[in-house]
Amino acid sequence: MSTRELSDWISGFVQYTDNSEPPISFRKWTAISCVAAALQRKCFLPWGSLTFFPNMYIILVAPSGKARKGTAMGPGYDFLSDLNIKMAAEAITREALVRELQQSNEPYYDEHERQVSHSSLTIFSKELTVFLGYQNHQLMSDLTDWFDCSNLWTYRTKTQGEDKIVGVWVNLIGATTPHLIQSSMSLEAIGGGLTSRMIFVYEHKRGKSVALPMLTKDDLVLRESLLHDLERISLMQGPFVVDESFIEPWVPWYESQEDNPPFEDQRFSGYFERRAMHLLKLSMILNASRSDQKIITSEDFYEALNMLSLAEQKMSFAFSGVGKGANSDTMSQVMAELATNGNVTFGDLLRKFYYDVDKFTLGKIIETLSAMGAVRVQRQGGEQVISFVGKI
Repeated sequence: MSTRELSDWISGFVQYTDNSEPPISFRKWTAISCVAAALQRKCFLPWGSLTFFPNMYIILVAPSGKARKGTAMGPGYDFLSDLNIKMAAEAITREALVRELQQSNEPYYDEHERQVSHSSLTIFSKELTVFLGYQNHQLMSDLTDWFDCSNLWTYRTKTQGEDKIVGVWVNLIGATTPHLIQSSMSLEAIGGGLTSRMIFVYEHKRGKSVALPMLTKDDLVLRESLLHDLERISLMQGPFVVDESFIEPWVPWYESQEDNPPFEDQRFSGYFERRAMHLLKLSMILNASRSDQKIITSEDFYEALNMLSLAEQKMSFAFSGVGKGANSDTMSQVMAELATNGNVTFGDLLRKFYYDVDKFTLGKIIETLSAMGAVRVQRQGGEQVISFVGKI
C-alpha cells in the first residue's frame, strides 16, 4: 500500500490555495471539512460510554462579497468530487435529502472483520440559506439529530409509512452572511439546537487581492499529491485512541471549561457546552490529516485548541444583527463597514446608511459602539471620524 506524499493534508491544501483571495481561516476550515468528508463514519473515537465521529458543521460567514467564501470552498468541492465522495445537492427538499442520505448507505468491514453499514453524506453549500430555506424548522431539527450520528434514524412519511437509515453520518460546510443567518433562522433557534453544533468562522474581508489567480506547474503537482493523500485518508477505518500526551493537557483544560467560557455572548451558551466535543472531533481530523496511525497526541490537542480559539475571537460577529433591538442589523452593518475601512467620517457613514437610519439614530449607534469599546470617536478638521478598534 502506498504511503502519504505530504506531511499534512490541511497544510498542503492551504499552500495549494495560496494564490487566491480568501483569508487563510476560510481555506483552512474548508480543508478540515474535506478531511472529515473523506473519513466518513468509518472512523470514530470511543470515549467511555460515548462515541465521537469526525463530522463537523462548519459555517463560513462574511458580509456579502467581502471575503470570497465560495472561492475558498471551490477547490475543496473539486477534490471531493474527484474522489466520488457522496455529497448532497445544494438546493434540495427535505424529502430528497433524506432519500440521498438513505441511498448513501454502504457496507464495510470493521477492525473485527464484521460487516458494518454506514450512511455518510457531506452537505457542501456555498449558499447555506438556499439549502436551509427560510426558518425551515423541520430541516434544522433533522440536521440537529444527524450531527450526533445515531446508529438508527427513523423517518416517518405521510404516505409511505416509516423509513429507517442505518449508521447516520452527516458532515456540513456552508457559507452565508450575518444578515442571511438572521433571515434563515429564528431568534429562538440562535444559541441552541443546531447552531450549538456549528463552528462559525467569521471574516470581514478577503485575505489579499490576487489579480492573476493562476495555478503554477508546482501547484498542479501539489494537487496530485493532495488527491493521492485524500484518497488514502478515505481508506482509513476503525477507532482512534488518545495517548498519555493528549490526556495530560486535556484533563485540566476540560475541568476548567464550565467557569471559563472563551468569550461572553449568551447566544453561544449552547456552543460553550459542546466546546469539548468540538475539540475532540477536530483532534481526530487534524490527526488524520497527518497520519494513518489514529493515535491522537498533545500535538493534535494544542492545534485543535488553537484553531477553535482563533475562530472564537470573531465568532460573535457571525450573529451580528441577530437580536431584538430595532437597529441591531444596521449596527452590525456599520461595524462591518468600520472594520473593513478602519477610519470613516460620520458623514460618509450617513451617506451609506441613510436609507436605513436618520442622523439621530446613526449617532446613537455610534455612541453604543463607543461605549462597547468597539470604536473610537475623534474630531479632525471639524469632522467627526470614527475609528474601529474592536478585536476582529
